[in-house]
Amino acid sequence: MPANTTAPSGSSDAKKKGRKKGRRARLLVIVLVLALVAGVGYGAYWSVSTVRASYPQTTGTLELKGLTGDVDVKRDAYGIPQIYADSDADLFRAQGFVQAQDRFWEMDVRRHMTAGRLSEMFGSGQVDTDAFLRTLGWRKVAQEEYDKVLDEDTKKNLQAYAEGVNAYLEGKDGKDISVEYAALGLTNDYKPTEWTPVDSVAWLKAMAWDLRGNMQDEIDRSLLTSRLTEKQIGDLYPEYPYKKNKPIVEKGAVSPVTGEFDPEAEPSDNIGGDTATDAADGLNTQLSALSRTLDEIPALLGPNGNGIGSNSWVVDGEHTTTGKPLLANDPHLAPMLPSLWYQMGLHCREVSKDCRYDTAGYTFSGMPGVIIGHNQDIAWGFTNLGADVTDLFLEKVSADGYQYDGKTKAFDTRDETIKVAGGKSRKITVRETNNGPLVSDRSGELAKVGKKAPVANAAPDRGDGYAIALKWTALEPGKSMDAVFELNRAKDFKSFRAAASHFEVPSQNLIYADTEGNIGYQAPGKIPVRLKGDGTMPSPGWSSEYGWEKDPIPFDELPYEYNPKRGYIVTANQAVIDDSYQHMLTKDWGYGTRSQRINDLIQKKIDDGGKVSTDDMQSMQMDNQSAIAAKLVPKLLKINISDTSIREAQKLLEGWDYTQESDSAAAAYFNGVWRNILKLAFGNKLPKELRAKGDCIYVRPAAGSGPVDEQDKFVRECGQRAPDAAQPDGGDRWYEVVESILDDTDNEWWKAPAQGREEAIDGRDQLFARAMEDARWELTAKLGKDISTWSWGRLHQLTLRNQTLGTEGPDLLQRALNRGPWNLGGGEAAVNATGWNAAGGYGVIWVPSMRMVVNVGDWDKSRWINLTGASGHAFSAHYTDQTDKWVNGELLDWSYGTGAVDTATVDTLTLKKP
Repeated sequence: MPANTTAPSGSSDAKKKGRKKGRRARLLVIVLVLALVAGVGYGAYWSVSTVRASYPQTTGTLELKGLTGDVDVKRDAYGIPQIYADSDADLFRAQGFVQAQDRFWEMDVRRHMTAGRLSEMFGSGQVDTDAFLRTLGWRKVAQEEYDKVLDEDTKKNLQAYAEGVNAYLEGKDGKDISVEYAALGLTNDYKPTEWTPVDSVAWLKAMAWDLRGNMQDEIDRSLLTSRLTEKQIGDLYPEYPYKKNKPIVEKGAVSPVTGEFDPEAEPSDNIGGDTATDAADGLNTQLSALSRTLDEIPALLGPNGNGIGSNSWVVDGEHTTTGKPLLANDPHLAPMLPSLWYQMGLHCREVSKDCRYDTAGYTFSGMPGVIIGHNQDIAWGFTNLGADVTDLFLEKVSADGYQYDGKTKAFDTRDETIKVAGGKSRKITVRETNNGPLVSDRSGELAKVGKKAPVANAAPDRGDGYAIALKWTALEPGKSMDAVFELNRAKDFKSFRAAASHFEVPSQNLIYADTEGNIGYQAPGKIPVRLKGDGTMPSPGWSSEYGWEKDPIPFDELPYEYNPKRGYIVTANQAVIDDSYQHMLTKDWGYGTRSQRINDLIQKKIDDGGKVSTDDMQSMQMDNQSAIAAKLVPKLLKINISDTSIREAQKLLEGWDYTQESDSAAAAYFNGVWRNILKLAFGNKLPKELRAKGDCIYVRPAAGSGPVDEQDKFVRECGQRAPDAAQPDGGDRWYEVVESILDDTDNEWWKAPAQGREEAIDGRDQLFARAMEDARWELTAKLGKDISTWSWGRLHQLTLRNQTLGTEGPDLLQRALNRGPWNLGGGEAAVNATGWNAAGGYGVIWVPSMRMVVNVGDWDKSRWINLTGASGHAFSAHYTDQTDKWVNGELLDWSYGTGAVDTATVDTLTLKKP
């Protein structure tokens, strides 16, 4: 691609010198790292020129094929681009080009993942993942959406975006695109191919998978039946506490078509799935195998739906210092490097019928448009609604097909060939029933159960027995891609709701504010209506009594609010509406701990006429309070502890305000106690299929073993590897479980039999005392005997990992691509939701993946931050240049207007038509 580089406008000599100095320092690091890599047998020396070859050109001019006019790309000191064009096509063509400059490796991996083609890049280790994703058929559904469902305008935008990506790729080898391709080139001959519009559409399927709802809960509840009673399972899945934690919409769903719903209306049929007795063994075998298969997928997509949340809230102008609404959003997703989000502005120099966009916010690399952000009239944010849009069906199968209402129906089948870099291709057969694809076909661990005939002839790549089919709304073509562009162009609440009506999957809570002072909320999504059952357990696929009605819940009957009297709206994965609502959205809400804390913070601020400022919104996002600590600590402090070392730790909790700051020793100890309470009370009582590996074994010395140095004892015994030990994840469902039995000191959950050298536990206070003791030993092993050196952040660390070579590559390559660790505050179900899983340790596994506070109407006073940076290039100045500020709760100024953008601009690149 011809280039004519000229000096950028608006750059000072000081800025140039600073950038040059920073680049020289980074290049020294690159030389060292790459020399080390070459020295351990990579067979090639990666020169500095190889690394620099992939850096994007951000100044001067470039010709871009297909443009009808010049496009300016203005980047600020953090490399965040703002694009200015005179037509929709040029705007999205430039967006594709710029995102490819910064993030094409990420884009390429994503499209191979959604298409089930990772093995083409990374070899045989990804075959099972590819087989599972081919079975789901994301790419096939995306193609159907593009061919049959999406609007022509949407297709034009997608095509222009693809042309921009391909203009960037033209004439480039892999090493010219990113250093990861240079590394990959040492092991195989993979070369990137052209981008297509369907590559962009398919990524929405990956996001829908991340946010699919209660599928894992459905599996877990079924597996629990092998060991627990119905009442015990009910104890572990309590009802939503409506009286304590407010739903989003407080007074029913008001619809212009139906009016206010009758509060006396009966809720949906809540009959659980009736799995035949003769299939029970087959069900549990299949589900445990499926659960293990699902565990492999989140390595690329993030946590599989459990625990994923988000915060968003909007306050109207009557209660703000600005006199206009303020809107905050921070979606919680797996930490990725680079971040899932890409900050960007898309501006028509003059908004007209030929150029209709003036919007800025967070996008996904590989997709045109803005996903979350604002335009000149409205702002919007997303959180996961959590609607139950997946159901598992147990199918009776034979060599001839599957049973349905006493008859055998033939499978819909298709053959898929998985190409493998450096190996032989693998062929699989995908089978579908009327309920969906047989996801159990993708597990090699299925037992031969039941009395049905073998099915090896029908699908040679799978085992025998009952099968599990997945019914999921995202496996049907939809119009969510249309909704993205409609949101970007929306002018008022009416057009916002019209856009939301097309946002079918993933089902999200949408909050809204506009320059006229209005605020609102809409629950969109394609949410099924079940014929029978409530989706909490797998259903029998062989009966027409189950399944879904043809049409989902009508959009006009989905909950929404507009300018509620209380003056604010909070969505943080709590229940959308109370149980008088006539439709069933899900039985597995988040339990509302974060949402109620946000409600309380806002209400406290506005009581007696107080006003909420932009700074207040920012501070609320970093609120670290532990709700479960406030319930448990008073009980823990009443327990008489005679051992001086345990008492020393217990005293940390005296006077603690329950905030989980990074430097807090009390937070470290409490979370250790909480983890051990869960293990002792619940974890060891779960079926083996639900057990997770623990970190260490913490046991008392054997009787009569003689005196042992305390520090030596702790360290030595922690060096062992624990046996399978189930532990709950510790999220706010477990808050509710524990709180419901907290005052029942003799509840059976507080009791445990003697195990080895451990004495029996006969009640709550004994269990709490044991948990405090075990936590003292655990933290001593991890943090040292001197409790004055303890801190929550040393336990609760975030490491950012490149999602491909940074997790699977050689150690030195991982060091080159990964960053961290950082010591974090916050925690599970805190507003500052730095999530950790008590079953696996204290490390951070999901985070506020970005944060924004939008100052509606005075857009240039808005603020934002990303988890990492704009660039996906591992040695770029913008790889993780926002992370330290993100850790500290800081936000960057968010320029939007032309004047503010020009002032912030450091580099300008002009894209010209050939």
